[in-house]
Amino acid sequence: MSVPDRISPHDLPPVRGSLTFGRAMADLCWLRVGGPAEVLFQPADEDDLAEFLARLDPAIPLFPMGVGSNLIVRDGGLPGVIVRLGRRFAGLQAAGGLLHVGAAALDAHAARQAAALGRDLTFLRTIPGSIGGAVRMNAGCYGSYMADVLRAVRVVSRRGERLEIAVDALGLAYRHSDLPEDSIITEAILAPGAGHPDALEARMAEQMTRRDATQPVRDRSAGSTFRNPAGFSSTGRPDDSQAMKAWKLIDDAGLRGARLGGAQMSPKHPNFLVNTGTATAADLEGLGEDVRKKVFLHSGISLEWEIRRVGLSVPQAG
Repeated sequence: MSVPDRISPHDLPPVRGSLTFGRAMADLCWLRVGGPAEVLFQPADEDDLAEFLARLDPAIPLFPMGVGSNLIVRDGGLPGVIVRLGRRFAGLQAAGGLLHVGAAALDAHAARQAAALGRDLTFLRTIPGSIGGAVRMNAGCYGSYMADVLRAVRVVSRRGERLEIAVDALGLAYRHSDLPEDSIITEAILAPGAGHPDALEARMAEQMTRRDATQPVRDRSAGSTFRNPAGFSSTGRPDDSQAMKAWKLIDDAGLRGARLGGAQMSPKHPNFLVNTGTATAADLEGLGEDVRKKVFLHSGISLEWEIRRVGLSVPQAG
């Protein structure tokens, strides 16, 4: 079957979770912009997810999303089926020296729960988003990356297969993994180091203080807009100390506080793209592209987006 012009309930397998047609995506994304999802699927559990994908027509587009912390959905909306995992996928359990963390668990919550168990995931405390996204992007902070603690992931493939994939097969690199875009992570299996809960809490409190002093945490943003042009150690591992900073390149190009419509590069941290209250997705993406062009003209360095931009643009009048 070819992709239907519009997906109807008859085009989709039955589910025990929920299927919502025309769900407003702006409500689900931190930047609060974007058109509707054609269909939003929230599975009841992993069985529901696997059965649905096994029977879903392969011609229908599929997009897994987390908590929308690193996402611009364009104003024309997102076609196909969007899969968003809920609370049943947000648990954390310790077993055999490992932590099994659901893909929908917020990074910050996982860091705090792990600390209470004497396990060190403190680098996740200030990273926006969920564990599934942290795995897919090999998220990192303060010199630590998911690759340092990850041992394996559980995923459900586009065909509904349930797989456990060892970390060595994921191709983790700076803000990158080789996981197929339409595979859905359901759980990460982690082996973090040990630490005293009080010491781990104190470290996270210090990180929060540093973050609040330098980042626009009360504004509508999606975290860092562009990746730092990566530096690497002699072993080939990403090395924050060797990397150029995207914020510095933006600042040096005179773009701190730059605006387009309701979008702005934060005056507090110029690598944060902010919705000041009236931005459209086109404003945000347009400002980001303008910043990329001007940084390249100033420094010769081409910034790469860290925020994902997905969906359909609305044609401009005229």
